[in-house]
Amino acid sequence: MKKIAVIGAGTMGNGICHVFAQNGFQVALIDVSQDALEKAKATIASNLDRMIKKETINEQIKTETLSNITIFTDLATGASDADLMVEAATERLDLKLKIFTEADQILPQEAILASNTSSISITRIAAATSRPDKVIGMHFMNPVPVMKLVEVIRGYSTTDETTDTIMQLSKTLGKIPVEVNDYPGFVANRILMPMINEAVYTLYEGVAGVGEIDTVMKLGMAHPMGPLQLADFIGLDVCLAILRVLHDGFGNPKYAPCPLLTNMVTAGYLGVKSGRGFYDYSNGVKDATIAPNFVK
Repeated sequence: MKKIAVIGAGTMGNGICHVFAQNGFQVALIDVSQDALEKAKATIASNLDRMIKKETINEQIKTETLSNITIFTDLATGASDADLMVEAATERLDLKLKIFTEADQILPQEAILASNTSSISITRIAAATSRPDKVIGMHFMNPVPVMKLVEVIRGYSTTDETTDTIMQLSKTLGKIPVEVNDYPGFVANRILMPMINEAVYTLYEGVAGVGEIDTVMKLGMAHPMGPLQLADFIGLDVCLAILRVLHDGFGNPKYAPCPLLTNMVTAGYLGVKSGRGFYDYSNGVKDATIAPNFVK
């Protein structure tokens, strides 16, 4: 593979673009918003500068990485000669189906179509294309340049050849791929989201406060970040969307989102991205404090 089309210039999209470009691939970063594309490229440059300060890369690598990235607002223009598409758009089934239907018509027939979805069925996405054997999940973790794991999700029709190609490609990127089957939430979020939801329920029912819950999980379970703070970083809207996929997919009430989580998303308190969730980020992430309504 030589050319990669990354669809979506948000947090995950720019991270995926960064990793491919730094490893020598030509990357077409595609988004409907020119502002989002410019912001993504600036974020990648800033992250590369941080790596230079840590002496993990040099200026030449930064220059080469940025030169490997071209931005586009049109899928047909940017992806018509791509060997692989990695979709990293918002976690909405209707949007992903639209992207995959269009990409199926635009990319070469031998190209692989991958989704960075964190919970939506790969089999369902693949059914919208004429090449379900070449559709696969490539679920990176955030922040993409740092986290080693890639969940490689096989849809019902995904072939061994497609899976092997993506497994090897992930290793080329310096990642550790883990192959999983296509069921709601896959592995990472099927385990993580019920834990986060239970932490929200623990707060909702008054068992303990935000700081206490996160401290117990950090000190008692050796988690680097407490579940409520982690939810803020993921995005409370994303957590809610994944829980709904789990609840709908399994029909099991244990996956039902906590009412507090639903209310916070409805009110626009989405975590870091909105400046406030369980914590208040008015003074930046490093100086976050517990949100006023959760202070006893």
